[in-house]
Parts: sequence; structure tokens; C-alpha cells
Amino acid sequence: MAHSLRILETLDGVDPLRWDALAGGNPTLAFAFLDSLHRTGCASGASGWAPCYPTLWDGERLVGAAPLYTKSHSFGEYVFDWAWAEAYERHGLAYYPKLVCAVPFTPATGARLIADDEGTRERLARAMLDLARRSGVSSLHVLFPREEDARALRSLGLLERRAVQFHWRNPGYPSFEAFLAELSHDKRKKIRQERRKVAASSVRLRRLAGGEASAADWDFFYRCYRRTYREHRSSPYLDRSFFGMIAERMPDRLLLVLAEREGRPVAAALDLFGAGALYGRYWGSVEHVPGLHFEACYYQGMEFCIERGIPLFEGGAQGEHKHARGFLPEATRSFHWLAHPAFNRAVDEYLGREGAGIAAYVDELAERTPFRR
Repeated sequence: MAHSLRILETLDGVDPLRWDALAGGNPTLAFAFLDSLHRTGCASGASGWAPCYPTLWDGERLVGAAPLYTKSHSFGEYVFDWAWAEAYERHGLAYYPKLVCAVPFTPATGARLIADDEGTRERLARAMLDLARRSGVSSLHVLFPREEDARALRSLGLLERRAVQFHWRNPGYPSFEAFLAELSHDKRKKIRQERRKVAASSVRLRRLAGGEASAADWDFFYRCYRRTYREHRSSPYLDRSFFGMIAERMPDRLLLVLAEREGRPVAAALDLFGAGALYGRYWGSVEHVPGLHFEACYYQGMEFCIERGIPLFEGGAQGEHKHARGFLPEATRSFHWLAHPAFNRAVDEYLGREGAGIAAYVDELAERTPFRR
């Protein structure tokens, strides 16, 4: 079936319900989430994330799309290609602009070729590669796709890169204690000690759906969010208007965890969730409380998944410390095409060596599983 191709610089005119039906309930791909990134300017041409979404249409009915951006830098991607950019520069070549298919600032797995069927995914993949070749960019990068997308990207010869995240699986635990019972003795003991420390510090945790949080709650969360970036000597990618917009437009997909001491907020964490997964995103505090980071970011999310029957908790980028708390290593992938043949070959060779190291690392972690053998 012949579908018409349109390259969209905005989601204006796209039916939100149709988009969300194709996105399959993943909150990081929700129309409200992506459109809010664009409308607030957090992901825009001015911020170095210019939308250029390839979309396929059957008449006026959307049948496929990809969250594609023209990038003028490599910030906010969580798949690091700074060394590739430096190599281009050393040889007098321009690495930017490049094309990146990803959810901005969000290292969560999900559909990148958003479609109902394999044929449409394959057409989207070809459309992205054709766009990269025509537009004269240095490269095309597809970050954190699902396996369904990976098949289409491999068939076009894109280079595959592997990395590791830590995800928690909920097979249907009846309680948090039931989860703890599956851990080895020392890991179980450590988690209980951490939770007791938080309780002994007179800190109390509240879990709020986005619609239950007040403007003051969101203001405090944003204060924590900015503080975390400041502590790492960087600038936040998102502004207060973005969080206000998603709180209004998709409150049933947001979980705000507030930590309070004597009625005064001291820390906050924000997660996104759908029926299939919870995605840990942002955290910050205005006071140091031993164990509070693990409580707010991990244990509260685990309990929420158990209560809601959510089978997967993606803990976000980095963090081997999650492993001791029941998060197991899972391979993530990205796909890359570089227009310069010599650099494409060099990166292909590098990824072979890097991939072997990743596989050895995963094997090592499997040998020291936190669960009872």
C-alpha cells in the first residue's frame, strides 16, 4: 500500500488520540509529552533539537511516525558520541548537524518507528535514512529502540551499539516483603536498614498522581530538579513551564514522590508510568538524609508497581548501585549511520570491541546476582 510521506516540524494538526494509539501507551512517547517539549521550547530549534518528524499517512489518517530531530550538539541523548564528534573535528569535518531519532532527554526504551505493523516500520526506517542522505548531515542515530524497530534498522545496514541499563521486574509480587524474600540475605538486610534509617529520621513519603499535586508541590519539585543539575555543574534541560504543562495534560501518567519532615518538604522524585512500565526520571533534595535517595527513587517506585501490577520499572541511565537493590542488567541498543565511509568503518570496528566489553560486564553482573540462587 502506498502511503504519503510528510516531514513535520510541529505536531500541530496531528490527532492526539491517533498518535497515542500508535504509541501504545508509553508515556514517554505520549502526544502530550512530546508536544509539551516542543511548545515550551525545551526541545526546539533554539535548544538544538529541531523536530523533523517523518510521518506516513493513509489519506488523512496517520499510520506511522518517528520522533526525529536535527541536532546541533550531543547533549541530552544518553548515548555518548562525543569522541566521534571530536574525531570529525580533528580531520576538519563537521559532525553537526546530525539526525537523532529519540525522545529528548529521556533514556527510556520504546518505539522509535511508531506504527502498527512491520511493513510501515520498514518504510519509516527507509524514509529516515533517505532523509539523512538527502539533507547532507553527518550521521543518523536511533536511540533506545524496541526489538521490533531494531529488525528494520538492521536490515538497512545501520551499525548496532549495545549498552546496559538496570531494570526491575515485577512478576506479580503480592507485597514489597515478598520481593525482599527473593533477595540474598545480605541484600535484603541492607534494604531494610536503609528504609529504617529513613523512618528514624522522621521523614515521611507521599506518592501523588500528577493531578493530586498542587502548584506548590510542583514548585518544590522543580527547585529540587534544578538543584541536582547545579550540584553536577550543569544546566537543566527542562523548565518549570514544561512540568506544569504535562501535569495539566497527562496527570494520570505522572507519579510525584514527596519526602517531608515535620510537614516540610525535603526531597522529591518524578516518574512516568503506563500499564506496561514505570520510568524513573528526576530526583533532588534540599537536605541530606541517609538512604532517602534509594527510598524516593527506587523503593517507592517498586511499591507503586506492586500496587498497580506494573511489570517493569526502568531505572534510567547509569547506576550500578541499582543492581544490589534488585535491578538487573538489561542490554539497550542504539543504531548509527555515518555518511563518511571511512568513519563508518572505524566506528563499526570500535563498536565490535565495545560490544565485547559490554557482554563481559553483563556476564560478570549475572555471576553476582542480588537474588537467592
